[in-house]
Amino acid sequence: MSEQITPEMLFLQVVFQNQQLALMGLGKLNNPVTNKVEKNLEYAKVAIDTLDMLVVKTKGNLTVNEERFLTDILRELKVSYVQELDKEKQQ
Repeated sequence: MSEQITPEMLFLQVVFQNQQLALMGLGKLNNPVTNKVEKNLEYAKVAIDTLDMLVVKTKGNLTVNEERFLTDILRELKVSYVQELDKEKQQ
């Protein structure tokens, strides 16, 4: 018997996928295809901007847990993004 995939599960998956893309762009995760760190801050920014768009487009339609999951991940990614920008400026 297979588990039914709910809209909440799909939403969390979309958030998680964009988190992983952002982390790869920030150089925090290996690219699964090349198994190498391939830092690309522009790529990370697109994933972060996508999550920002989800916040706007889903406002008032999320459960408390969904909203917390999204905003917590987004906050962590934005802090990491700023830190990586600062590192690049110092080089």
